[in-house]
Amino acid sequence: MKKHQIILASSLIFALLFYNESVGVNLAIFGLVLTGFICYFFQDRFTDRSHLILVVTSVLSCLAFAWYGDFASFLALAMSILFLQFKTQESKLKIIQMFPLVFLNAFASVGRIFMFNQWLPEKKIHNDFAKKLVAFFVIPAIFIGLFFIVYSFGSNHFSSLFTDYTLDIDIVQLLLISILGFYISFSFWNYWVPDLSYEKNAMLDNDFDNIAEIKNQSTFSFLDIDFERKSGEITLVLLNIMLLVFIATYNYEQFFEVVKNPNLSADTHERVNSVIFSIIMAVGLILFYFKRGFNFDKKAANLKKLAKIWIVLNGLLIASTFIKNSEYIAVQGLTYKRLGVYAFLILAIIGLVFVFLKITKQKTNAYLANQMVWYFYGTVLLCSFVNWGNLITNYNISVNKCAEPIFLSGLNFNDEARREYFSKNNLDGGNAEIVREEMIQNYQSAGFLSKALYYEFLKK
Repeated sequence: MKKHQIILASSLIFALLFYNESVGVNLAIFGLVLTGFICYFFQDRFTDRSHLILVVTSVLSCLAFAWYGDFASFLALAMSILFLQFKTQESKLKIIQMFPLVFLNAFASVGRIFMFNQWLPEKKIHNDFAKKLVAFFVIPAIFIGLFFIVYSFGSNHFSSLFTDYTLDIDIVQLLLISILGFYISFSFWNYWVPDLSYEKNAMLDNDFDNIAEIKNQSTFSFLDIDFERKSGEITLVLLNIMLLVFIATYNYEQFFEVVKNPNLSADTHERVNSVIFSIIMAVGLILFYFKRGFNFDKKAANLKKLAKIWIVLNGLLIASTFIKNSEYIAVQGLTYKRLGVYAFLILAIIGLVFVFLKITKQKTNAYLANQMVWYFYGTVLLCSFVNWGNLITNYNISVNKCAEPIFLSGLNFNDEARREYFSKNNLDGGNAEIVREEMIQNYQSAGFLSKALYYEFLKK
């Protein structure tokens, strides 16, 4: 099946699935179709285990979206299928290049659609079936249509044989859905990779390939390598001292200082935010000093030791924040934000581990990005598979923390536990509960393709 045929087939399937429907099971089906097309038509390009893993995660993320239909499962579905397509079609390019290419093609496809010679076959028809289709159907249909118009003007009774009925079709909606489906299919199957992506792909390698050239390269033209090395050592010594003081004061305020503060939640979030920015800047600092020559500089042993101490201290800061977040949850209960703090801290620990390995194994800065994109993807998958709303509800009810009716009514996919809790304790979630129940009713009354299957198993 040629590229233009896959594009047209995908467009037709999209139109059939989404015409007169809202987003729901239809998007999951469309994702499964795209995954199936990749597996069937490009199976010869499945060269390693990562392809099979991406096929499995694509199928699972499609099923997760069919069940939940929320943003997390949509993001997992989109990333899974795009990763699979990119890994299959552009196996030599680093997966991180997918993100700018998706953004670029969102605009480039609008113009490239009209470059017919790039994606349509040559005008001469070689296939016998296509010849018969044109000769026996297309050409007669054109002439019949033209003569029907002429004869309709000459006889009202003749015209009424074909016009005295109406089709229940919204032409405008069908046209818009078809255009959208074609645009998505075209962008997916006939995306553009500029030559610059291939030329600069080597810059994203995990290992240096020009060690001799970069050994004596300095970052600043006005500083030679010795001054820059000493500057880095002084900077890291001072930062390690300052970080030690910050860890001491941070832990004292968090765990030992007794202060009656009515804004405990706001202060805790502010402190967590400061830790988040600290970790990001810490990683940036290491990447700044070890982007080139200091990876191989034999005189940079002290700089490497100071950098590793800096990484360990930041790990201690993350551990303190992890413990404090757990204590905060024990006192105040679970929320989406507090779970999000866990997710970031886990990713931060993983990031620091890879920064440590980058220094130890003399890897490029791109090594960190290449590794972390997969862990970020794994986090998105986990978020899409787990019913966090129900987890939060059950935990908060069990510990009687943050179990206010309005808060629980604002959570997603916790409806059975919420209804049982409200009924047992005669509680009312107010307007938030009304909105939630109306949304459930709308999903349950929608057509199958527009449903999120989770709501089908709830009592009406």
